[in-house]
Amino acid sequence: MPRPDFDLYLVTDRKLAQGRDLLAVLEQALDGGVKAIQLREKDLDGKALFELAEKLAALCQNYRAQLYINDRIDVALAVDAAGVQLGKNSIPIETARDLLGIEKSIGYSTHSLAEARTAERSGADFLLFGPVYFTPSKASYGTPQGLAPLREILESVSLPVYAIGGINPVNLKEVKGTGVHGVALISAIVSAADIKTATQQILTNLAR
Repeated sequence: MPRPDFDLYLVTDRKLAQGRDLLAVLEQALDGGVKAIQLREKDLDGKALFELAEKLAALCQNYRAQLYINDRIDVALAVDAAGVQLGKNSIPIETARDLLGIEKSIGYSTHSLAEARTAERSGADFLLFGPVYFTPSKASYGTPQGLAPLREILESVSLPVYAIGGINPVNLKEVKGTGVHGVALISAIVSAADIKTATQQILTNLAR
């Protein structure tokens, strides 16, 4: 698989959208330049998730952006998404590859160097690592890990790595300084008062 061609990976959480319609929020982010979105709404049942994914897939197609579905390979295939985002509680990467084929990408969420190495050996296309900083959405994954473990992973694997967890315009520069391929964000965009402007600011800072 080719290396991911995006440096900003937007992860959804409609509960952080400040009461706004999630699709409207995501369209503003796409209008601001986002080129990859992970649909991560784990509490939705299969029908509701598919209906949301179908609408988001159409939006992403309009903006020439890539859509990834968290965990649900069936939904990803049904809406012809670019790929899936898996984690330690998902089906094995090898099984996902058999179902998806070589045309789809597999991202894998890791929280340790051991997990990152295993994901690379198993055939993941890119990695998320975190939480780097504290964020309520990632509190269940343990205490913030900081930049040192992130640097260790970057030195130990050859896959593109995206940092996630509490990343915002204030700390973005030091995260980028580690050499990460990009960052994955939730609240810094989804909860922003002006979605489009927040997206453009982050993309500008990533491009520097």
